Amino acid sequence: MKRVLFLCTGNSCRSHMAEAIVNARLGDEWEAVSAGTKPTGYVHPNALRALAEIGIEHRGCSKSADEFRDTPLDLVVTVCDSAAEECPVWLGPGRRLHHSFPDPAKAEGTDEEVMAVFRAVRDDIALTIPNILAGPQVHSMSA
Repeated sequence: MKRVLFLCTGNSCRSHMAEAIVNARLGDEWEAVSAGTKPTGYVHPNALRALAEIGIEHRGCSKSADEFRDTPLDLVVTVCDSAAEECPVWLGPGRRLHHSFPDPAKAEGTDEEVMAVFRAVRDDIALTIPNILAGPQVHSMSA
């Protein structure tokens, strides 16, 4: 079983959605965890709601990347530009990939308009992350 850490700044939306989707859909090959470079201390309720809409229940909590300092990781995927720039050196450059997703926590408008942004980011993560994990660059890292 390979372990992937999804890293963003606040660890409240994108990284949790990636963690939950991977554990629900690719859990036979990958164990996913998530953290933030500056964790907010909570998981955004709309991220949990967006996951629940596709049948994924997530009970994660906001964590600091430092909590994974001694955890063996096969891959670190940064999911926002800020986290890519602030990625702790100890995570190592050789097993790190970056794919930025928009921050749904910054969405404005009615509840439905905000949820539409969360859904769009969730769907993008659900489509993109499995392709990243199956890609040749990941397999060459573990070879």
